[in-house]
Amino acid sequence: MIYWTIQGLARKGIKDIILIISAGSLLKEELSSLVQDLDVKLSYVIQENPLGTGDAIFRAKDLIKKPFFIFWPYKVNSGEIVEKILEKTQEENLSAVLIGIKTTTPWDYGILKFKKEKVIGIVEKPKPGEEDSDIKTVGTYFLKPDFFDYYQKLKKRHPGDFIDALNLYIKDKEAKVILWEKEIPSLKYSWELLGILKIMFNSESFKSYLSPGASIGENVVIRGRVFIEDNVAIGDNAVICGPVFIGKNSKIGANNVLRGPVDLEENVITGAFTEIKNCVVQKGTHFHSGYFGDSVIGEDCRFGAGFITANRRLDRANIKVKIKGKKIDTKLSWLGTIVGNNVSFGIHCGTMPGVLIGSGCAIGPGALVFKNLEDNSDLF
Repeated sequence: MIYWTIQGLARKGIKDIILIISAGSLLKEELSSLVQDLDVKLSYVIQENPLGTGDAIFRAKDLIKKPFFIFWPYKVNSGEIVEKILEKTQEENLSAVLIGIKTTTPWDYGILKFKKEKVIGIVEKPKPGEEDSDIKTVGTYFLKPDFFDYYQKLKKRHPGDFIDALNLYIKDKEAKVILWEKEIPSLKYSWELLGILKIMFNSESFKSYLSPGASIGENVVIRGRVFIEDNVAIGDNAVICGPVFIGKNSKIGANNVLRGPVDLEENVITGAFTEIKNCVVQKGTHFHSGYFGDSVIGEDCRFGAGFITANRRLDRANIKVKIKGKKIDTKLSWLGTIVGNNVSFGIHCGTMPGVLIGSGCAIGPGALVFKNLEDNSDLF
């Protein structure tokens, strides 16, 4: 995802990019070859301990001499956002620009506070009925280097101190909010990967490609944009409806149906008569047969024959996912399952909508998963 975010910035003329990474991160090595075609300069700053956004940005202070943008790595529509912010800063001499989106659940977010039309602050997760507006901030900002003076003035440092400094800054400076009409991708919850996938694969950046080293069987139907990497084998009579990505060394069985957006990473194997719709599947996972819809599946999982994901409620209401004892409304009426790494399923298993299955679990033959399973659980 971070490649897509960098690509969007580069296409709008943002060439000097600083990445804040954790100690031991392999991101520098992973990106070195990927970004060669983007004509960008990448600098890296290490945040030794996870002390929050403010601490992370402050560590890059010495590298920032001009007005700058702050993006989370999963903002795959970064180019579109930058374009709107640059338009606003060309119209007015602004020290800060924030992006806001209307929400029906303001108590879950940082909410913008206004005095008349001027933004004067952000209130984190206000109590129901006490919210100052229905506009949430989405973690994308345009600021000037003097912001760091305000951060240094803070009397107390804590993981949420970026908002404290930002509130001081926009109180003194000329700041504006761009109200965004459509949702901007977030990654607070794992199922939000599906929304990010849709944005990525429906963008102009996603192109069709067929590796010369791929093998395509007889009577295979390919519609839309499909990217097939090296050493991929597609079995006879498969139907692939893009947008679909199939990673290197993957094997797609006979009579498969792939309905995009679908992301199959490298070394994924699907047996005959497998259907996959709107899924993210990590590397090394194998499917014998069955239906997999609207799901996020981790690395090196094994699914026995006849697996079925239930991905819609009978009453067609939004699917809720239980996290830390609280039911979270996904705002999705289609959602299958979220599966961690190294999970094994026997034959004829199934999952109810919105079930979370931790890594290292084993689910026995014929089991139907109604509730979340923690890491390393067994269900027989």
